[in-house]
Amino acid sequence: MNCLVTGAAGFIGSHLSERLLALGHHVTGIDSFNPYYDRRIKERNLSVCKRHADYQFNELDLRTDQLDHLVKNVEVIFHLAAMPGLTQSWVDFENYWTCNALATRQLLEAVRKSCPKLHRFIHVSTSSVYGKFASGDEMLATRPISPYGVTKLAAENLCWSFAEAWKLPIVILRYFSVYGPRQRPDMGYQRFIEAFSRKQAVHIYGDGLQVRGNTFVSDCVAATIAAVDAPVHEVFNIGGMEMANVWDIIQKLKGITGIDPEIVIRPERPGDQRHTFADCSKAGRHLRWQPQISLTDGLTQQWNWHLQNNL
Repeated sequence: MNCLVTGAAGFIGSHLSERLLALGHHVTGIDSFNPYYDRRIKERNLSVCKRHADYQFNELDLRTDQLDHLVKNVEVIFHLAAMPGLTQSWVDFENYWTCNALATRQLLEAVRKSCPKLHRFIHVSTSSVYGKFASGDEMLATRPISPYGVTKLAAENLCWSFAEAWKLPIVILRYFSVYGPRQRPDMGYQRFIEAFSRKQAVHIYGDGLQVRGNTFVSDCVAATIAAVDAPVHEVFNIGGMEMANVWDIIQKLKGITGIDPEIVIRPERPGDQRHTFADCSKAGRHLRWQPQISLTDGLTQQWNWHLQNNL
């Protein structure tokens, strides 16, 4: 099938594109190289895909560039492009709003007009739409507590508007704390691993008792591809099999690395979620998907990858 992946140079988008190519699909990737983090990291993420004959990459901005010609023959769209990160969203709201809401609207509009072969539009959202306590199934109330979460929920609602008005085959996936090789450098586990590898202090925000249901990137990718045949106009939580707080992660990394770093406690970050754990029963029923990678195995893979690929 002909697939379009937005945010293709990112952490999850690059893994997803590689897996789609391995399964024999044609992939068109889009990324604007937003300077949220070092472009060299994103270029490295793309290196495998760009060597593949069935891959076409386009550097463009969903907010401003012409998209109709890119979607006209596409059968499945995986919309991962977004401005990530909780903390920065408090000080750069305009960028979050345009990257997460306006860009989604522009893509939906192009699809409405110029994508007659569309089978599924898979929109990637986040547990942040639920708010401070995001533990449960898809019936949880959506009460985001950060501007980032607000813009991601707005993007979801734009998808539902186009689905209702134009019958677009929308499926929404809400990811929970994805980690693994290539994780963004600002994300917690990658920051911890970087500090461990350099024998530097590990900075923990708040009391360290924030709980996450962690999703290894290969499990996330498997669920995303399974959503190609999901019932339309549905939302699915995509999460891992284990809960852990920050101190649990530090202990696991100590065991994996044999390193006991200095710990520095810093103030709690505004908008940070307190407890997240996805009830993925619905995804199990409709996508025939279950997470496979344990937290210890996943962190070990991320640690080993970091040692082999450290910039």
